[in-house]
Amino acid sequence: MDCFQVEFSKRAQKEFRKIDTRYIPKIYASIENLQTDPRPIGCKKLSGSEYTYRIRIGDYRVIYEIEDGQLIVLIVKIRHRQSAYD
Repeated sequence: MDCFQVEFSKRAQKEFRKIDTRYIPKIYASIENLQTDPRPIGCKKLSGSEYTYRIRIGDYRVIYEIEDGQLIVLIVKIRHRQSAYD
């Protein structure tokens, strides 16, 4: 199986830097796992888009898009669950 390349949007990079440091290791590990399995158990496809998914990590949500043809996972947002879908 081929590995996907994980990329961050500028927005996601900013949001990742603002997250409470105690959650960062778990979020980073989950994002790293997307390289080998971009559709892990528990991920959910978001309505309204063909390529957008989310994974839950505690109170945080990672919203990402999968480009199967280019083997890229683009992290779009990393937010607390209360504001993840704004």
